[in-house]
Amino acid sequence: MARMAMAQEKVFALRREIAKIEGSLPERLAVPEAGPGSEPVLRRYGRLASGAGFSVAETGAPHLDAALGGGILRAALTEVAGRETRDSGAVTGFALALAAIVSRGGEGGRTARPILWVCLADMLAEAGFPHAPGLEPFFGIAPDKLLLARAGRLEDALWAAEEAARLGSFSATVLELRGNPAKLDLTATRRLHLRAREAGQPVVLIRHSAEPQPTAAPTRLLVSPASSPLRETLAGPLPRSIGPPAFAVTLSKSRTGRNGTFVLDWNSHDFAFQERWPVGERRLVRASGRGAQDPGHLAAASFDGPDFASAARAGLALKPERRRAG
Repeated sequence: MARMAMAQEKVFALRREIAKIEGSLPERLAVPEAGPGSEPVLRRYGRLASGAGFSVAETGAPHLDAALGGGILRAALTEVAGRETRDSGAVTGFALALAAIVSRGGEGGRTARPILWVCLADMLAEAGFPHAPGLEPFFGIAPDKLLLARAGRLEDALWAAEEAARLGSFSATVLELRGNPAKLDLTATRRLHLRAREAGQPVVLIRHSAEPQPTAAPTRLLVSPASSPLRETLAGPLPRSIGPPAFAVTLSKSRTGRNGTFVLDWNSHDFAFQERWPVGERRLVRASGRGAQDPGHLAAASFDGPDFASAARAGLALKPERRRAG
């Protein structure tokens, strides 16, 4: 028993050191009231799910914010990943919107300090540069508030992002990479996360065409494009129109331990996300007097209404008609 207790103390001391390094809540060893012989349990200080003690930024999507524990952590590393390179536009747009949310300040929800965007040259050649005229009307970011740093090597990009996060002079730091490079390991991401916590500034890691791998980011979001809704007017939805950008977002890692998939629309007027529905939640929504529409599908409904199949006949097979005697 003495050896087991000493081993448990060592294990939990090591866990406390890891929690201190990663910035998570500390743990302590507690024995339940059932008496001797009962297995020890873990208790955490603080209320993790409520976001107490953490500075968070609400995304505007209530179900997603609840799963995140109140919103996106400001002083932390947040990972935004896409499975395929062709989704780079949606992944980059979502990350830019997320950076605008966590770095919000000043009047009208616009960023006060500049955002540093660090990326590799090959990714710029593949996905292109951010479109400067659309930054302010769509994200509330003035073109002169977005600084772009192009690196030729992964080591240079990691160094620039880490130094920028350490300085604390930017409202947010964005690091855009591709694939699963070996040098982007737990050590590299832990350094980025620690720099973000020390400076109290967010760092957003974008990974295009990447497979999930262990990182120190407490939040990981997998992003892909979703079908945009119809544009809303005073007279109702405008047929054959394209509404705001839409994203299918899967929360695969969070500090609360919760996950889920959500369909989000970007509201460029409030600079926040609007949640259409969590995928898998079955609800019926009245669609402009044309019956009920199930929001469980990403594809938009037909603009001229549903085309119902004809009613089934009574018999599965019809008897052939008898020929009349001539």
